[in-house]
Amino acid sequence: MSNDDRVEHRKASSQGRVLVVDDEAASRELISEILVSEGYDVVTAQDGLDALNQLAAPLPDVIISDLRMPRMSGFEFLAVVRRKYPDVPLLAISGEFEGSEVPPGVPADAYLSKGSFTFDQLRTKITDLLSASPRKPATAAIEFVPA
Repeated sequence: MSNDDRVEHRKASSQGRVLVVDDEAASRELISEILVSEGYDVVTAQDGLDALNQLAAPLPDVIISDLRMPRMSGFEFLAVVRRKYPDVPLLAISGEFEGSEVPPGVPADAYLSKGSFTFDQLRTKITDLLSASPRKPATAAIEFVPA
């Protein structure tokens, strides 16, 4: 995997740590740059398998994942995260579903329709997810529990 496939951004005063998972590099980087400009630490991954490798200390405060990706889809990735880390807020994005409600069968706390959401909607969803989360941004430790 090249450095272009996975990029980590840092800000001095962090609002929290966000993992952005999307196989489209342009989408992944645009969301990442928006969040960095808002003061978040951002880690990116190109698909579900790459994202699983990013789930190391510190655990992200929010995960944003596309649903349709090669190797491991967002559906599969989010299901694994939901099972292992049920307190991590999950935001699904996809161009395959309309509206702002979480589509049936998608293991996420919130949803945005890819290509039609605004920066303000993204900011609001993340803020809402963080404020409703029992976890405090950038303070949770990872616990590995045998399967």
